[in-house]
Amino acid sequence: MARALQIAPSILSADFGRLGEQVRDAEAAGADAISLDVMDGHYVPPITFGADVIAAVRRSTSLPLEAHLMVSNPEAHIEPLVAAGVDTILLHVETAIHLHKLVQEIRALGARPGVTLNPATPLSTLDAILPLVDQVQIMSVNPGWGGQAFIESALERIASTRERLDTIGSQAVLEVDGGVNASTISAVAAAGADLVVAGSAVFNDRESVEEAMARLRSAAVGG
Repeated sequence: MARALQIAPSILSADFGRLGEQVRDAEAAGADAISLDVMDGHYVPPITFGADVIAAVRRSTSLPLEAHLMVSNPEAHIEPLVAAGVDTILLHVETAIHLHKLVQEIRALGARPGVTLNPATPLSTLDAILPLVDQVQIMSVNPGWGGQAFIESALERIASTRERLDTIGSQAVLEVDGGVNASTISAVAAAGADLVVAGSAVFNDRESVEEAMARLRSAAVGG
């Protein structure tokens, strides 16, 4: 049976002057979750937001919130973000030195642990942790900025990760983040993704959030 692809709009591309409104628009348009890109200006050059902004987003929506930690010291962010209302925390395997310990900590705090891999990180780095996480995110751009072009080689990585998850019988959500839009979403779905992050494809000046979400849904099934 074909999977129903889920969409998590990223507020990285939202208008922060009306952030609550944009999040509510995404929920009304059928978003499945809200993606929160937490950047520290060290692991990646941009600095975005932290627990206070996330707490405000939490008050604006009942959707699940997932925090993608593009930070050098993820261990310092876990407890404050869970307290702010985050449901899923995604750790970069490149920065989480004690990855197993942090996955345990996230789960002990009542949140869902997940891992993220950059485009050049070998998939083999997942082997030890894959049975222990609820979500796996494959980056299809390099982390740091929204609006980047999709890296085509990510499709093979998505398919390989899908196979790894199925082989071990994992129910972990396979997520794809970066460059997902109406032109790429169908191929991402076909490769085996369960969930995609979409930033500028949802929040932009060309169309309403409702129109953008409808266009992505249609494109995902080849419409």
